[in-house]
Amino acid sequence: MNPLLRPTRLAPGARVAVVAPSGPVPEERLAAGLDVLRGWDLDPVVAPHVLARHPELGYLAGTDAERAADLQHAWCDPAVDAVLCARGGYGAQRMVDLLDWDAMRAAGPKVFVGFSDITVLHQAFATRLGLVTLHGPTPAGGDFAKNARAQEHLKATLFAPETVRTITSDGTALIPGRARGVTLGGCLSLLAADLGTPHAHPGARGGLLCLEDVGEPPYRLDRYLTQLLRAGWLEGVRGVLLGSWQDCGSYERLRPLLLDRLGGLGVPVAQEFGFGHLPGTRTLPFGVPAELDADAGTLTLDEPALR
Repeated sequence: MNPLLRPTRLAPGARVAVVAPSGPVPEERLAAGLDVLRGWDLDPVVAPHVLARHPELGYLAGTDAERAADLQHAWCDPAVDAVLCARGGYGAQRMVDLLDWDAMRAAGPKVFVGFSDITVLHQAFATRLGLVTLHGPTPAGGDFAKNARAQEHLKATLFAPETVRTITSDGTALIPGRARGVTLGGCLSLLAADLGTPHAHPGARGGLLCLEDVGEPPYRLDRYLTQLLRAGWLEGVRGVLLGSWQDCGSYERLRPLLLDRLGGLGVPVAQEFGFGHLPGTRTLPFGVPAELDADAGTLTLDEPALR
């Protein structure tokens, strides 16, 4: 797995577009998130269908064509320096094939941020654009507007990425050791669902795989991990970082499952790394070479996430 192209960091006054590729966006949460971005001296612009809702499928923010058009227009707008997803939810898989990747590649690199369902787009941006992306909090997601740690880590990554080259775990090693590789990953259930699709990573070989999920009982997490194992997708992975497992049952029940499914890989596994669906989530860049020290609970990037 090769390192990807790093976009340029943001500067005060940068214009950032907010899009909704997946689920419907609560207006009050969006407003609070936009206030945070303005407080960073950014100029947020909201895509036309961010507050829309699909006329029949209420779990989608507008139709597939509308959501794809919003993302593509924002990405191809030369005045926009970054594209931030308003939230996750569900729906990125339905619109990703509608994007014109040639046009987006011609528009050049820029910053892309999101997590959860946005895992599908992280994979597509890596395979189609060869671009580093940021797995981080969203303006209308969860407690972003109220959580200083989530805000501070995203802001530092966007404006001064050299200050957050080392990310420290909240926990200990599940499997000790050190490993080097290129970061990738996201929401486990989305990685499993994306297998075999045109825009997914062909595998995690050479990578430091970051995994998290939300609202999935242990047997389903077992299913997703087993699917990745049986498909050969985890062959050659260098190390694994485990994030949050909110509403997936107690971690005491999950630990034996994770050890059972990941232990046979023979690579370091670090747990409770503080990213994903949890208050104060950290921002992780995908596509950057790094070193994982599971014993120390650190991920050290070879270079800042953004240029």
